[in-house]
Amino acid sequence: MRRISGVADRMSHGEGFLMAFRERFREPGLYVLDEPESALSFASCLQLVGLLDELGRGGGQVVCATHSPLLTALPGAAIVEVGEHGMRPVEWRELEIVDHWRRYLDDPWTYLRHIVGE
Repeated sequence: MRRISGVADRMSHGEGFLMAFRERFREPGLYVLDEPESALSFASCLQLVGLLDELGRGGGQVVCATHSPLLTALPGAAIVEVGEHGMRPVEWRELEIVDHWRRYLDDPWTYLRHIVGE
């Protein structure tokens, strides 16, 4: 990441990522992202969704590999799910990751009982 007047020294890792995205997403173009959410908090992921939306509205295109239900919920996104079934177009509500997160948030123990002791 390029240093800007020492500002990067006072930022969290995720804030630095967002700053880098803001700097690079200034012009329309084709952007290929691989799990850009990896360093981001929930709130920062929402900010990234906003940046991607602005980019798309400005004529840019984004191809993004992600495990984030937040990023895949970007309005207007064409979602392709990759899994044992191969590749298939899918609606956000039908994504396996969305289903897993819903079930986990509803009852974490359903998942954790297989991982941690009682």
